[in-house]
Amino acid sequence: MTEQNATPGTPDDPAEESAGRSFEEVQSSERTMLRRALRSTLLLVGALVVLGGLVGWFVAGAAGVWGALVGAGLAAFFCATTIWSMLRTVGKSPTAMAAGVMGAWLAKIVVLLVVLVLLRGADFYDPYVLFVVLALGAVGSALLDYQAVRGARMPYVQP
Repeated sequence: MTEQNATPGTPDDPAEESAGRSFEEVQSSERTMLRRALRSTLLLVGALVVLGGLVGWFVAGAAGVWGALVGAGLAAFFCATTIWSMLRTVGKSPTAMAAGVMGAWLAKIVVLLVVLVLLRGADFYDPYVLFVVLALGAVGSALLDYQAVRGARMPYVQP
């Protein structure tokens, strides 16, 4: 038999901790977790602007800086839109949440296509710097979202 590390009734036991929580308290925990994810994502984007701009300058000059700025802007829009749409639909029906997240996804695709069409013939930016900054933003945001969810202490089922 395996031995449990947490004793019932201690804060280390999430089932016991959430057993007496109301639906409003669970919603508050979800909102807090999503706000933490949004805040850390925006900090990541700020770091991408600064570091991507510096590296872009050394790699490709002014075009590298513009590539970093466009990549960081797209990363901010992509990552923050998902979190924002989930914040707007916390506590609503699963159908409303799915519609909100799907609508945000469609908006992201439209914005990406418009930006790519507008940038197609432009030479003021470095496409490689843009790609690297955008990729780092996407991966970094996913890791930060995971960290926020992992530390949220939310129940798996509704009490």
